[in-house]
Amino acid sequence: MKPIKFEESILIAQPPEQVFDYTQDYSKRLTWDTFLKKADLIKGATQAGKGVQAYCVARNGLGMVTEYVIFNRPSTTAIKMTEGPYLFKSFLGSWRFKQQAGQGTEVIFLYSFTLRFPFSLFATSIQRNLRKNVQQRLKDLKQHMETPRKS
Repeated sequence: MKPIKFEESILIAQPPEQVFDYTQDYSKRLTWDTFLKKADLIKGATQAGKGVQAYCVARNGLGMVTEYVIFNRPSTTAIKMTEGPYLFKSFLGSWRFKQQAGQGTEVIFLYSFTLRFPFSLFATSIQRNLRKNVQQRLKDLKQHMETPRKS
């Protein structure tokens, strides 16, 4: 089975450095990422970076260990699954942060994955669900980054 890929993006009225740092700060991750109920760096890591692993659990209870394979502040991060739910044979994700002159940052979120049988029979439904979750995560990120906080 060839990988299933999709990409979603949103424009956030903040500079790339600020958006990059906010999204990659695991101490803040659950304040905006409504898809997750747990997000921790593991194996003694205190900040994200190339080679660092994270353990995240979705609200549906599925957990995954990922490793950063790219970490280029403030433009790109990419992760690959090292341990995860049985339905995924492989899973890759990336964030790209592109400066948009006078408008802020375009945040582009990409997923690429392959499914094990029999889950591959439900590929369209699984992709649709993941795409919906990514769209909501980006909307939540935008809201958190653009809404002034009360002190």
